[in-house]
Amino acid sequence: MPNTIEEKIVEEKHKATQSKVEEYYLQLSGKQLIYSPVEKIPVIQVDSFPELGKLTALRFIEWVIENPDGVISLPTGKTPEHFIKWVARILKEWDSETIQKIISEVGIKTDKKPSLENLKFVQIDEFYPIDSSQHNSFYYYIQKFYFRLWGLNPKYALLMNINKIPTAENLPLNEIFPDQKVDLSLRTRWAGSRQERLQKETVEILDEYCTDYERRIRDMGGIGFFLGGIGPDGHIGFNVQGSDHFSTTRLITTNYETQAAAATDLGGIEVARNRLVITIGLNTITYNLNATAIIIAAGEAKANIVRDSIQNSESNKYPATALQRLENARFFLTHGAALRLSERRFVEVELESPISQHSIERSVINLVVDKSKTLSQLNNEDFKENNITDLVMNRLGKNVEEITKEIVQNITTRLEKGMNNVEHETILHTAPHHDDIELAYLPYITHLVRNPLNKHHFTYLTSGFTAVTNLFMLNQMENLMNFLSSGMFQQKIGENYFSKVNIDGKNRDVMYYLDGVAGHTRTLQNEALARRLLRNIMEVYEEESLVYIKDRVSELINYFKTQYPGKKDIAYVQKLKGMQREFESEVFWGYYGFSVEDVSHLRLGFYQGDIFTEVPQIDRDVIPIFELMKKLKPTIVTLAFDPEGSGPDTHYKVMQAISEALQLYEKHSGNSNIKVWGYRNVWYRFHPAEANIYVPVSLNSFAILENTFMKSFSSQRGASFPSWEYDGPFNRLVQKIQVEQYNVLRECLGKEFFLKHPHPRIRAAKGILFLRELTLNEFYKHTRELKKVTE
Repeated sequence: MPNTIEEKIVEEKHKATQSKVEEYYLQLSGKQLIYSPVEKIPVIQVDSFPELGKLTALRFIEWVIENPDGVISLPTGKTPEHFIKWVARILKEWDSETIQKIISEVGIKTDKKPSLENLKFVQIDEFYPIDSSQHNSFYYYIQKFYFRLWGLNPKYALLMNINKIPTAENLPLNEIFPDQKVDLSLRTRWAGSRQERLQKETVEILDEYCTDYERRIRDMGGIGFFLGGIGPDGHIGFNVQGSDHFSTTRLITTNYETQAAAATDLGGIEVARNRLVITIGLNTITYNLNATAIIIAAGEAKANIVRDSIQNSESNKYPATALQRLENARFFLTHGAALRLSERRFVEVELESPISQHSIERSVINLVVDKSKTLSQLNNEDFKENNITDLVMNRLGKNVEEITKEIVQNITTRLEKGMNNVEHETILHTAPHHDDIELAYLPYITHLVRNPLNKHHFTYLTSGFTAVTNLFMLNQMENLMNFLSSGMFQQKIGENYFSKVNIDGKNRDVMYYLDGVAGHTRTLQNEALARRLLRNIMEVYEEESLVYIKDRVSELINYFKTQYPGKKDIAYVQKLKGMQREFESEVFWGYYGFSVEDVSHLRLGFYQGDIFTEVPQIDRDVIPIFELMKKLKPTIVTLAFDPEGSGPDTHYKVMQAISEALQLYEKHSGNSNIKVWGYRNVWYRFHPAEANIYVPVSLNSFAILENTFMKSFSSQRGASFPSWEYDGPFNRLVQKIQVEQYNVLRECLGKEFFLKHPHPRIRAAKGILFLRELTLNEFYKHTRELKKVTE
């Protein structure tokens, strides 16, 4: 509840602008619209990513009914998936009993189906230069999902069709910018050549275009309904961190965080680094003071930037704070995205009865970090300064020393569990992508495999082809062509070495590559790569004639030279790219003496490279996992443990498929004692309070990961699709994360604990990795709850 008159005035002001849909969802959430003075923009929370889309769609329909001729500006990318689908469904099934019931429940009152015919659509942003007909242009996305699917009227649209923007001497963009690079210093300097003169003139034309674009928006009265996602650096549209709050439509460069986020769209960070963007400005969005402006965010990965954007006063550092000047500005969030909003977290803990151990530990460990004190150094005053730890102390009826001693004991128990011997176990290691296991818990595996009493099998559930660039494949094809032209493989083809059923040949490919690594000879490694690629091409195209194979390789070389980066590949190419990743994972486990029989690739069918992925199906996606379990009889199953159905969508869908398969296998085998080990790596991470196995990571373990990752995953070495958090390969980001996790535990327990510990693995620790062990029932409960709110 508001504590002061000023807070009450703020709450009442925002209540006055609250819509019926917002009122309905607010009541469901059990939260206030805004907790002032901490929060500066109102928030509505929902359980899940799909529900976020539903809320946003209903608010949009509500607004359209009131503003049938209004100006709208809507986002592209993955975030609006469920918003787009819900709006399409509502319009298509308007007269159905289901939709009418939903409309009635949320308080939307109308006698007729809303029409989008007279809405004026304004495109938010676009890459530059780009061919607008490319499937990865935002113009194409808008045409596909907003105009064709919803039936918006193109007559009233203000779009950024790059193909129609004039250029110097009306030349094609690829002639003016042959390397796709635009040098904005030409705005302020003389051109040094004819090429630069054409580029300078084109940039000037583009600047005029942006000014005119802004003018046309303002002539319409500004944007009436703005919907946007929020980038990792807080960018709205392409208004990156540091953008002027009075900025207008313009051509700009972007920062690394934005480039990393755009890498998937553009076919790699190498392309994204050199691509400029046109974006409407922050002042464009806020020009109409009566505008409804909504930012949607899902998942814990967004929690920090969401907190900073909502709890800070207006600042160029956080672009979304510009929305504070709009009375109808809102953040629509999932619980994960709202996790670090302090007042809301307090309300959630306050409602727990009793307070969970997770909430107790989370709040106290956070206090340790905030105060830079060990657990044993925290005192009464520290606890009272934080509203959650103060609540914890009062509810538990314990003093600070009792609470912190218990947490110290829990942490040390979890560390001991991470060092205990595990034996007589059959461990099925599962992963959505081919480097997920390795990045998540390799230091633990390094110890587990030393015990010969354990059995291990590694299975990768999708083909992972989207992470392999055309340039990488082009290099591999040219390498293969060199070997084919030399005649080196002629004899092996005759001996059926490359037959897809020749398991011994596959193992020899791996060992040959590792011989090259051991001997520091690139020649052996290149030959091994060529052998496996030839084997894959012969399998995919069902070719055995060397003449025809050379023709295929020539075709593929031409394909990889001519396809624009980011375009969805044809099925054969998708398979070849996925098989490259499969070979890399086999090489990786070859380091540990595992053969290709110990590694399986299920290539689940829901993974097809589309922006919106399909939902897993029983026959296609669950049964293959179940059959593998029947064959292996695992006692432990590991999996990527996604905290919310968002972020890497593949992780969540794979987890649901494994859950269904485990239920089938439990019923089939009668074994209910199977343990599940949940892991996270670069996209999400556990809070120490969420994990129950802590594994010490030494510098030696980091060195092993660095060597094996960089040598095995040749397609990932260049980090073409990196995390926004780190400009480099994923293994180095993992090291950074595990060092940070170690630092948190060191703050909790004190430096002396690690320095003088009797166990050498604790003394050697410079990182910590977290796992969460669950029983089958605990895992099913988690996935059932997640599935219930996401589907």
